[in-house]
Amino acid sequence: MENHRVYFRNGQEVLALGQGTYRMGNSSADKSEEIKALRTGIELGMQVIDTAENYDNEELVGEAIRGLRDRVFLVSKVQPSHAVRQGTIITSCERSLRKLHTDFLDLYLLHWEGRSSFEETVSAMLKLQQDGKIKMWGVSNMDVHKMERFYVIPGGNTCAANQVAYNIETRGTEFDLLPWCTQRKVVFMAYSPIGEGDLIRNRTLMEIGKRHNATAAQIALAWSLRLPNILSIPKAGSVRHVEENFKSLSILLTNEDIRDLNS
Repeated sequence: MENHRVYFRNGQEVLALGQGTYRMGNSSADKSEEIKALRTGIELGMQVIDTAENYDNEELVGEAIRGLRDRVFLVSKVQPSHAVRQGTIITSCERSLRKLHTDFLDLYLLHWEGRSSFEETVSAMLKLQQDGKIKMWGVSNMDVHKMERFYVIPGGNTCAANQVAYNIETRGTEFDLLPWCTQRKVVFMAYSPIGEGDLIRNRTLMEIGKRHNATAAQIALAWSLRLPNILSIPKAGSVRHVEENFKSLSILLTNEDIRDLNS
């Protein structure tokens, strides 16, 4: 697993397999198991936990990481409607910090492009960094053109990450955005690496899984982790699912596997 490490521009090193939380916290009946799942992932070394203010589950994440904050690389996102002015971005960040019961975020992202000015976003992120409320900032759902717009803004080239959809069925970004990010040391965060669960029924993935005594989901995750600079953040709502995801780190795809997947 030593090969599965991702390095941020401030020198922070994390396991390339993290934990997403999209749609967690929707059911009070699942809350206990979801908290156990997140804590299990932390114990296994999957220290990156990704949430967002519009997921409406930051309190759940805060409860899951209680007593384990020093072992967690915590990510949250501001929604564009709260990113119109520097002041509203800062207010949103402070609200997220209270819900998460923490003094700082390791990474704070603009969730997607809205009506907000990129200049305002950069200004606010730099102020949050200066005040110690975030360690790094980044973006989500941005293509190369938008990233280049950020980069011409003073301080915009300190963007640390871009979080985008990336899996075996959604891979267009690997031809332009991934190399762009890698060249500039912007971590490429892959959400929905199992296609929101759809890929578990993919016949090719299941066939390749038989070669490795693995599930289709594990093959999809191993594929998402095959290149450097990719931080994959699948969601897992149960302890069993977290443990299954973690085992994908030990799968080494062969040239034959990659050829079959590409075809």
